[in-house]
Amino acid sequence: MLVLQPARKRRQASQGRIGLAIAGGGPIGGMYELGALRALDVAIEGLDLTRLEVYVGVSSGAFLAAGLANRLDTAEMCRIFITGDSDQVKFRPEIFLRPAFLEYFRRASALPGLAFDWWKGVFTDPTGSHLSELISRFGGAIPTGLFDNRGIERFLRQVFTIRGRSNDFRELASKLYVVAVDLDSGEAVRFGSAGWDDVSISRAVQASSALPGLYSPVDIRGHHFVDGALRRTMHASVVLDHGIDLMLGINPFVPFNASRGGRPPEGMDKLAHGGLPVVLSQTFRTLLQSRMQVGLAKYAQQYPDTDQVVFEPNEDDGEMFFTNVFSYSSRQRVCEHAFRSTLADLRKRREQLDPVLARHGLRLRAEVLDDPTASLMDGLGLAPTPTETTARLRRALDDVDALVRSRRPNRRRRLAAPRK
Repeated sequence: MLVLQPARKRRQASQGRIGLAIAGGGPIGGMYELGALRALDVAIEGLDLTRLEVYVGVSSGAFLAAGLANRLDTAEMCRIFITGDSDQVKFRPEIFLRPAFLEYFRRASALPGLAFDWWKGVFTDPTGSHLSELISRFGGAIPTGLFDNRGIERFLRQVFTIRGRSNDFRELASKLYVVAVDLDSGEAVRFGSAGWDDVSISRAVQASSALPGLYSPVDIRGHHFVDGALRRTMHASVVLDHGIDLMLGINPFVPFNASRGGRPPEGMDKLAHGGLPVVLSQTFRTLLQSRMQVGLAKYAQQYPDTDQVVFEPNEDDGEMFFTNVFSYSSRQRVCEHAFRSTLADLRKRREQLDPVLARHGLRLRAEVLDDPTASLMDGLGLAPTPTETTARLRRALDDVDALVRSRRPNRRRRLAAPRK
């Protein structure tokens, strides 16, 4: 599903400043987002997702936003996360699902003291409601997360410290923000902004993806951070505040709507028949979608001179809804599904999108949209391996080229001008 909100107030000709906002959605949500990004990469001429003005990522979306801001293109990310053909780094899904043994031990070590205090209360005040206090007293012995997310930080640190990339927000050519929530205040913190830009990118992504219950809160400077999606779904206002001309957004989580033609799995006539996991999934997605719709309506009013395009799964998309959100084995199937769905959305809304994209010097590639055999796997052959020196030189030359192109203001205006 494509949500298009054209600018209601047209300012001077677009300067081609584009921002990208990527929401969270667990591992499978991240794979959907990667497939959608790959589709945009190959289907829109003039769009370079590694050279945008500003990026914001939340939870799984933070992985992708940080990669793109580091000039890691969608093809290479597909090689890393989907095919495993990257010669730069090897992705191992098990690093995301390692039990948090240290957290288990730390919590278990508190049990004797908690038990002693509870029994002491029973003997000193036998008439007290000690059974009702049992859960609250022993709650401190329950681990705050099932899995250890330190492996995530180590993996990203490796990715962002090779091939001329950087793990430092301040060294990037474009602005990058990674959003997490401070557990003690409930406030959203933008890593990459003043005062928080000295935190490493890998550490910020670890904090932003610390889904409560799954991963323990991440301690940074004495603050405990959890998943940034708890505060907002996509945090698109972060990029809109930069005065961009075009905002692209991706949100992988929408509720399932069987009345729109969606088919539940065989034997599940109603979502309630799927048990608690399905009910919770639908509830969570409904809350996120509702919050997202309210936010987009506000953005149309608050940023009337910015074109806004958001990509989401369709409401009848059972493929996305009924796939286990933490199933790494399904990542290629989901990524391919997202790729094809995004191309279908672009093709379906071509007439409305053409003039919007043209204002920013962009054009839909008809040869890609009209190719029924187009696949995520196209063009993913193993890329030649650059040396560290070659990678840095290439980035420097790319920066010079981008600077030269930015000094040609009339070029985009000519591309955006309607044909007579």
